[in-house]
Amino acid sequence: METLPQIFSTGWATGVNAYATVFALGLLQRIGADQVPEVLGRPEVLALAGVLFAVELVVDKIPYLDSGWDAVHTAIRPTIGTVLGVLISSDSGSISELLGGSTGGGTALLTHAVKAGFRLTVNVSPEPVSNFIVSTAEDFTVLVMVVLSLTSPWFAAVLAAILLVVGLLVVGVAGVYARRFWRWQRRDTAVPP
Repeated sequence: METLPQIFSTGWATGVNAYATVFALGLLQRIGADQVPEVLGRPEVLALAGVLFAVELVVDKIPYLDSGWDAVHTAIRPTIGTVLGVLISSDSGSISELLGGSTGGGTALLTHAVKAGFRLTVNVSPEPVSNFIVSTAEDFTVLVMVVLSLTSPWFAAVLAAILLVVGLLVVGVAGVYARRFWRWQRRDTAVPP
């Protein structure tokens, strides 16, 4: 059970940016973090995660293109979260791989849904800067969460849970306002009979 908080918080980070999570974990493994499975520190894993992280770093800051990227990653992020959960749990031997995989994948899926929903709402904003700011904040938060998942796993898990609940609430409220905005737009652009 000692690795469950690490798996949960890593799953949260994966749901926001899977490639940044894998890349950061791999780098931390290379510099000696023994809580990270060795396979993540392999040069080919680091290279692939680094390249994909660089692509996502750019794509995620472009309105609407980021939503297409998120749609494609609806299957990818939870899968990577599951794999990381299995790797972390099998490396520790303290919890079952099934529990680790389902925790990592489930958390990644929920977090991805929050991120994708929130980003759709941000895209309707008429100014171009909000997407860049939100994406940069997400990237920074992912890197902080990965480090915390290793140094203070219980704190990271509580923080991830709070961010997940707040995110679900924000997406719910933003969805209500987005529907109102679209109804208002349709009403103003309707051609009178």
